[in-house]
Amino acid sequence: MKIALAVEDTGGLDAVISQHFGRCPYYTLVEVNEDEITNVAIEKNPFYENHGQPGQVPNFINELGAQVMIAGGMGPKAIEFFGQFGIQVVTGASGKTGEAVKTFLAGQLKGASSCSGHDHDNAGQLNKEVDVLKRELSIATEKLKSLEEK
Repeated sequence: MKIALAVEDTGGLDAVISQHFGRCPYYTLVEVNEDEITNVAIEKNPFYENHGQPGQVPNFINELGAQVMIAGGMGPKAIEFFGQFGIQVVTGASGKTGEAVKTFLAGQLKGASSCSGHDHDNAGQLNKEVDVLKRELSIATEKLKSLEEK
């Protein structure tokens, strides 16, 4: 199975999930075989600067061979386009790509609800991302401290 994730950077499994699939700069493509990640690739979003025509981004994701599209948020038209391609859409993701994939594979991240327009409230999602970043900073600080003690 190939999973596409809307992301903010080129960090692979450590990339931060984007809150809007069509306005993200990159997509991380994760290939999974029997719940094990077998390949990770990064694709630049060719429509990042300009959405273009409706359906172009879902068509691009379809051409990449994805069976699943995971993002923080997505509009109703995009969800409909993905449905026409037979691509499962999952929204409500946040944090890091690798964690989102694990959560999806465990059946804990599922379903798609569309955001109305592009002015939806991202405060909850941003708070989740801040929590993830705080945990990562704490881990990095501890590692740095242990290295300094050596």
